[in-house]
Amino acid sequence: MSRPVAVAITGGIGAGKSTALAAFRAHGAATVSSDEIVHHLLAADDSVRTALVAFFGEGILGEDGRPDRSRIAAVVFNDPDALAFLEGLLHPLVSREYLEWRRRLAEVDPPPNVCVTEVPLLYESGGESRFDRVVVITAPRQLREQRRRVPLDNRDVRLIDDREKVKRADFHYVNTGTPEDLDAWVAGVIDTLMRAAPENG
Repeated sequence: MSRPVAVAITGGIGAGKSTALAAFRAHGAATVSSDEIVHHLLAADDSVRTALVAFFGEGILGEDGRPDRSRIAAVVFNDPDALAFLEGLLHPLVSREYLEWRRRLAEVDPPPNVCVTEVPLLYESGGESRFDRVVVITAPRQLREQRRRVPLDNRDVRLIDDREKVKRADFHYVNTGTPEDLDAWVAGVIDTLMRAAPENG
């Protein structure tokens, strides 16, 4: 059974990963973000709700009775142990959901040629082995701060250095230009992936 070429987008906070994901979607790739998968898990997976309440208490629940992302974020922001628990709970489930999504794509007739996923902690979580190709989006720190409109926080400290990510990636884009520049670059990546598709299986 053929399947789409599986691509991961990663990079620092504010680098433009979501914009790159949208560009891939505009050029015909099937796309999903880890953030979308987490949102689904918090909204619909009762085992996740149970585990989070057991660890954090009911204070992390929103008015709808489901885990509230902003409340969880406030708890884990300066608590490394709590953050480690949260990531240890969610990362395997996000990977499971992603692989199931990719399996379903392969059953579509015809399947999309490329599927792309935004994975902020790809290398940090050891998830690169699940993908055929990796795209790293980088940008200078000052520009990333401007895009986020707030100073970068201590989450950056936990991230692998951009230079190391670039060395390990298949494609690298320095996102200092316009959205049109990024879109044109993505079109080139899609073309490269299509020409190399037979060797990717």
